[in-house]
Amino acid sequence: MNVLRINYFVLAALGGAFAVAGFAPWNIYPMPVLSLALLFWLWGQTASPRASAWLGFAFGLGMFGAGVGWIYVALHDYGNMPMVLALFTTLLFAAFLALFPALVGYLQAKISLPGWMRQTLLLPALWVAVELLRGYLFTGFPWLAMGYAQVPGSPLAGYAPILGVYGVSLVAAISAGLLVMFVQQRWSARGKLAATMLLVLWLGGAALRMVEWTVPEGAPVKVSLLQGNIAQDEKFEEGRLVGTLETYRRLALGSDARLIVFPETAVPLLRGEMPENYADILREHARRNDGDILIGAFEQERNLYYNSMFSLGVSPAQAYRKNHMVPFGEFIPLRPLFGWLINEVLNIPMGDLASGGAQQPLLNLAGQRIAMNICYEDVFGEEIIRALPQATLLLNVSNDAWYGDSSAAMQHNQIAQMRALETGRMMLRATNTGVTSVIGSDGRVLQMLPQHEEGVLTAQVQGYAGATPYVRWGNAAVMGLVLAMLVLAWSRRIRASTGEGSNE
Repeated sequence: MNVLRINYFVLAALGGAFAVAGFAPWNIYPMPVLSLALLFWLWGQTASPRASAWLGFAFGLGMFGAGVGWIYVALHDYGNMPMVLALFTTLLFAAFLALFPALVGYLQAKISLPGWMRQTLLLPALWVAVELLRGYLFTGFPWLAMGYAQVPGSPLAGYAPILGVYGVSLVAAISAGLLVMFVQQRWSARGKLAATMLLVLWLGGAALRMVEWTVPEGAPVKVSLLQGNIAQDEKFEEGRLVGTLETYRRLALGSDARLIVFPETAVPLLRGEMPENYADILREHARRNDGDILIGAFEQERNLYYNSMFSLGVSPAQAYRKNHMVPFGEFIPLRPLFGWLINEVLNIPMGDLASGGAQQPLLNLAGQRIAMNICYEDVFGEEIIRALPQATLLLNVSNDAWYGDSSAAMQHNQIAQMRALETGRMMLRATNTGVTSVIGSDGRVLQMLPQHEEGVLTAQVQGYAGATPYVRWGNAAVMGLVLAMLVLAWSRRIRASTGEGSNE
């Protein structure tokens, strides 16, 4: 029996690792559904809450170990953390994230709902409830939520404008449960019902993909997104500063676009320290184009420092300051306890920044109303929609150079694709080393620069008006669905335990 259990744990860990193939850059979207179906089946083989929790932990360790192992690159290669400590920290982070699937395993065994209702009702609801918890707890880390793997090619992506990424996760998890039900009872009426429901869910998603939730507004605008390709370990070197400024000056002056966008903190200086003649040259160039330039730099106000984007050009000067900060990367939680980590172990410039605040005005530039977000902020769909439906464009600037040649940048771009789908807006991304891209309102990448190469991505970009259901409801709709499913599951458990009904 112990050998069998070990085999189950190995299977769970492998299933979690294979689930990562559904995410960018591989985009094999059925894989997470199949992996989740395997986990659901494994949970069905044990009634022990403890064993079920360990199975969930093994799955999570496989998924997050394979999916966010790029944390090591940031810690060791660019943060200068010793190799052994960086490996241990990366493993510890993956183990922490694995606690969330472990919680699902424990709770589903505790509730112990018998029959097909467990596979298609309880397990999907618990999975998404815990994904939501992960997306909010300790400022949130919703990376590798199952719904992201369905963008852009899966039929299930059609549910994104209605229920958002967590809604897509829910449909994927229900699909996994139906798949288990079909395999276990394929020759019975219930097995045929599972196959029919699975077909309806996927065909329904495909039909929803054809719905136009928003409409074009105004004329297209020409935009240039700059990718300077400045290596992270050189970015803040004093001797590299002149070369960095010259690179971005040259790229900007070579464009005749109405909106030119620098990446996040492209100018490795405080805004007030930027050479005055440098700003004047860029401002005059933007005015000749009858447009604006957005520049990424740090800002200082009194004793506070901000990660900022500010504009120069024909429009009145405007700025956006990053609101949702990355713990330990951009601010130090519980400073008396963890301050030493940034100051003594990691080499992270400007590692303790202030938040710009949740309520900031849209940027009115080049005839567009722009919902600005910086780097990690586009991971939070519920925050992006605060600027909607007023905004006509979404714009993200990032610096994923911290993660080298890993899959992190492509995963980040896939997340941005989900934001475009949820909102029915085009998403523009200007990054230091990639992925710099133009994403259509249907979530598909229209243009993209090669990673780790200097370049300018120029495109005609269309603004959109209107509101998808997700813009109106946010995560409230999927939360309501999950709650209703859990209440129904609990009521079925009570009926089954009192003999009033059966789920078989």
